[in-house]
Amino acid sequence: MSRRAVVIGAGLAGMLAAAALSAAGTDEVIVLDRDELPQGPEHRRGLPQGRHAHLLMAGGLDAMEQLLPAARLRKRLLAAGAHEIPLSSGMLALTPDGWLRRWRREGPAMLTCTRALLDWVVREAVLEQTTVRVRRAAVVGLTGSADRVRGVRVAEPGGDTDLGADLVVDASGRGTRVVSWLKGLGLSGVRERAVDSGLVNASRIYRVPEGAERFPLTVVQPDPFVSRPARSAMVMPIEGGRWLVSCGGSRGGEPPADPEGFLRYALDLPDPIVGRLISGAEPLTDVHLSRSTSNVRRYLEKLPRWPEGFVVLGDALATFNPSYGHGMSVAAFGARVLDRELARSGGPGAPGLARRVLRGAARAADPAWAMAVGQDVLYPDVRGGRPTVADRVVTAYTRRMMKAATGSYAAASVIWDVTSLRTPPTRMFRPGAVLAAVAGSPLPPSVEPPLTPGERAVLRALDRTGA
Repeated sequence: MSRRAVVIGAGLAGMLAAAALSAAGTDEVIVLDRDELPQGPEHRRGLPQGRHAHLLMAGGLDAMEQLLPAARLRKRLLAAGAHEIPLSSGMLALTPDGWLRRWRREGPAMLTCTRALLDWVVREAVLEQTTVRVRRAAVVGLTGSADRVRGVRVAEPGGDTDLGADLVVDASGRGTRVVSWLKGLGLSGVRERAVDSGLVNASRIYRVPEGAERFPLTVVQPDPFVSRPARSAMVMPIEGGRWLVSCGGSRGGEPPADPEGFLRYALDLPDPIVGRLISGAEPLTDVHLSRSTSNVRRYLEKLPRWPEGFVVLGDALATFNPSYGHGMSVAAFGARVLDRELARSGGPGAPGLARRVLRGAARAADPAWAMAVGQDVLYPDVRGGRPTVADRVVTAYTRRMMKAATGSYAAASVIWDVTSLRTPPTRMFRPGAVLAAVAGSPLPPSVEPPLTPGERAVLRALDRTGA
């Protein structure tokens, strides 16, 4: 008998889930999306954060390559213009406790490019490597019962129609309507939590000035320990010889949308390096703002009843403040859970599959959720939570580790392993990590960015501010 799976959403989570379903031998995999998808690496309306900085961490790329082993995604992305940034040496980072030093030793790397390029490369790889079909359609509900989902209801010009499926995957993102869809089946009581720091992102693209092509990714991190709004900025290399520059500020410290205010905001940060860099660069776009940045967790796995044939992945399950760069990787982890459970159970209609996938995807999202919420609750005027005693204890220890990492390779390697999502946060509490945190930095804090002589010359040549 023919088996069909329907995936709601053609973003990263949806296309990776579709790849897993196709690899499991599902006869027909249909991806539904309300947007007209671009034919190249272009921004689309249904992705509100798409114009801002996205970091693909090493753990997330590993998961993607496991799902699409023949596609060689890393090679494809680099060929399309993405940049590979070693965390140990390819980044200038000002933390609340000082500049991180740069080390010549190897460590994990991340990929940087526009979100549009990443989505396009992944989508093209899935469509090339599988029999997945993408169809433009708006899903308005689920069909079936509280015991089993049988498909989706699709809005058509002549009226709603039903599309049957053995498995439905909701990967519709931050704007999911999963709670109301479940209510339509008679399932209510979903516990949700939102932690909103009020973060506003402002981003603009610049042409990389001649001679600055190898300038490192540069970030001034927010400081959650000073009882003031978060304020940060990043200069990130992307495809096409361009810089994507993103400024972010929590409630009360939001960046402006006008070009002069954008530059002034970057210059007013604890170090003006981002403003100095872009003051001599040619802007290629206007400043784009986005306010869709809260952390939202839907505890669907806690429901006492869950219907067979229905899975929720990606931002539809857990959405993160994009500042931490973990959303894309968590989406890939959820799709990898689906892939593994399909291989164990034998197909999309297997009893208990949906519940096992949901629980596994939730576990995969929890570390990123803890990291994002654990910092966001420290900012003034945050909505949805205040730090608990346990939060403050963990924060104090994490800050000690970060302070050590400004001059200790052992401590820095712990931070890289955790933030790259290759190891769980428990890595911070292993004996060697605890020893590194307790020992602290053997080097004095650096009051200036660790630039090479060549990089310092580039910065001086670009600076039009007189700073």
